[in-house]
Amino acid sequence: MPTEILMPALSPTMEEGTLAKWLVKEGDEVKSGDILAEIETDKATMEFEAVDEGTVGKILVAEGTAGVKVNTPIAVLLEEGESASDIGSAPAAKAEAAPKAEAAAPAKPEAAPAPTPAAPAPAAPKAADGGRVFASPLARRIAAEKGIDLAGVTGSGPHGRIVKADVEGAKPGAAKPTTAEAPKAAAPAPAAAAPAGPSAEAILKIYADRETTEVALDGMRRTIAARLTEAKQTIPHFYLRKSAKLDELMTFRSMLNKQLESRGVKLSVNDFIIKACALALQEVPDANAVWAGDRILKLKPSDVAVAVAIEGGLFTPVLKDAQQKTLSALSTEMKDLATRAKTKKLAPHEYQGGSFAISNLGMFGIENFDAVINPPHGAILAVGAGIQTPVVENGEVVIRNVMSMTLSVDHRVIDGALGAQLLDAIVKHLENPMGMLA
Repeated sequence: MPTEILMPALSPTMEEGTLAKWLVKEGDEVKSGDILAEIETDKATMEFEAVDEGTVGKILVAEGTAGVKVNTPIAVLLEEGESASDIGSAPAAKAEAAPKAEAAAPAKPEAAPAPTPAAPAPAAPKAADGGRVFASPLARRIAAEKGIDLAGVTGSGPHGRIVKADVEGAKPGAAKPTTAEAPKAAAPAPAAAAPAGPSAEAILKIYADRETTEVALDGMRRTIAARLTEAKQTIPHFYLRKSAKLDELMTFRSMLNKQLESRGVKLSVNDFIIKACALALQEVPDANAVWAGDRILKLKPSDVAVAVAIEGGLFTPVLKDAQQKTLSALSTEMKDLATRAKTKKLAPHEYQGGSFAISNLGMFGIENFDAVINPPHGAILAVGAGIQTPVVENGEVVIRNVMSMTLSVDHRVIDGALGAQLLDAIVKHLENPMGMLA
């Protein structure tokens, strides 16, 4: 019996992807482990391996097709003795993928769902009163697999949003509430959601008489728009600011780089910042935490994410167990991650996770800024440029290299005093860099 090859989920959060390139053609013999295609997720281009062996009987989704849902049939594999005439479901499978491909075309109105903050995923279920049921993409996927009607599930997330824990405990086949009182319990969710912005059609009309260029949203930009909109709507940010004097660090860095020159290692200020944050998270362990919907998860290792700008977006690769690594090891690993991020060659496990992030715009001359927390992280440190600044020391005015930092904090995870302790620990390490080697 012909075997359908399905669009794989190449990361835990992947719901759809772009079939970038087929590496086989119809009639080719394939074995388990052979590379069938290259698939673009929202963050990376990854190779897709064959699980079974056989002959490629029919390719159902053409290369270059965007918005192909996970588990959509993309090809049919024939076993020994089978022929193309044995493929009975191929036309139906192809028809399923086609509407999604059209939705990704820049000329279609569907290409602009990202600006709508209240809809993190396209297929939102309806409550008994016709209102939208708010649920995370992962919760919707689990509900679909278990046959659970989300309209009958009470959400425990922000503003009544249904999260993974809510559907894992629900029974399959849960029916919609039939009483008039039940829908009222879910009513606050739509009311609490931020109002949607103007539609794509309305915006196009405003600029109809102006020369414009439409830029279609790729998977990365859609994900950034959805996640950061969700972050600003659901995370109660507060901000702590502090400056660090970098003179000792710059002198120490110069000395170390001379010693490491023969090994081809050159430490950056950012390497010291990563190490300082990793050590600070160990010293203030209650701040080494993430928000998990209905609970807080405290991490033991310091897994520090660092924002890397790439064309069309950004990655936040994670340096795991950063508290245990030397400055030279962190520098080498960060350079490798940044290089592969720019070519979208990172694996999902390399940019997912962590409890804390660093966004450094100092190299662009930005003196200070406020960064948006990347959920589920508990905090993110925005780092500005080192500026020659007059400072009073022992009653005298001296010039010091001062770097401004802003810690954006999720108040659900970290309170003000705890955040202050964390930022103070980071500054102390930066101002006493030799201690980071102890």
